[in-house]
Amino acid sequence: MIPPFEPVIVQLGPFAIHWYGVLIVTGIMLGAVVATYLAREAGENPDYIWDGLVVAVILAVIGARLYHVFSQPAGGLIGWDYYRQNPVEIFYVWKGGLGIFGAIIGGAVGVILYAIWRRLRPLQWLDFGAPGLALGQAIGRWGNYMNRELYGPPTTLPWGLRIPAMYRIPPYTDLVKYPPDTRFHPTFLYESLGALIVFLVLFGLAVRYRDRLKEGDLLVGYLMGYSIVRFGVEFFRPDAWKIGAIATAQLFSLGFIVLGVIFLVVRHWPARRSDPAA
Repeated sequence: MIPPFEPVIVQLGPFAIHWYGVLIVTGIMLGAVVATYLAREAGENPDYIWDGLVVAVILAVIGARLYHVFSQPAGGLIGWDYYRQNPVEIFYVWKGGLGIFGAIIGGAVGVILYAIWRRLRPLQWLDFGAPGLALGQAIGRWGNYMNRELYGPPTTLPWGLRIPAMYRIPPYTDLVKYPPDTRFHPTFLYESLGALIVFLVLFGLAVRYRDRLKEGDLLVGYLMGYSIVRFGVEFFRPDAWKIGAIATAQLFSLGFIVLGVIFLVVRHWPARRSDPAA
């Protein structure tokens, strides 16, 4: 399996349109459509979704980029050591390099700030956006496919990726040990499918159990669901930014899972009723 197109769709002088950007924008727009549907079904004004989307996306991109810039990825990929010597390239977002946990935090801050400004309930609107965020990730990860990035170790599985030498990271640049026909785990695909499952579960819960859910449940469900997916995917990433023996993304994932469990237990624990006969 190899990408059928080059990373750049069209080049006009110094300006280029990349598949990476097109797919991310597509994911954002479809995610917003899902959020609009959920807001309308809840009797809220869906126009708030589109008005607040600009703020959320801007802060999400800033957060995602900062996460990437200050990372220290393995496999010869660029991180803080590179950007501190080439600060202008911090702004080259179209070349890739967005950390999803930074995007989650930045986007959430954007939604909260917008909700406070418009006197809305932040958790409610974060819930509207949670399923769509998972859908957007499922779509956006295909931008990594077009960029020939986010692949794992060699595999003999039939759905393995063939990565051209110019797009490989060490140690897979050794064409003697890893010849041109070597296939690699499509890590982007694993995460995309995992995010799609999270979307389907959350959307199903939002539609079927809307009256039984409490504010924040869908948001926490997303954070826990995606964290489980990401924790597993990190085992297939030779480029993972690690702290000691564990990937940084796995640490974030574990943190979100633990906090999510605590949140759900506290919110849904049956209230103790006093016994009048006691």
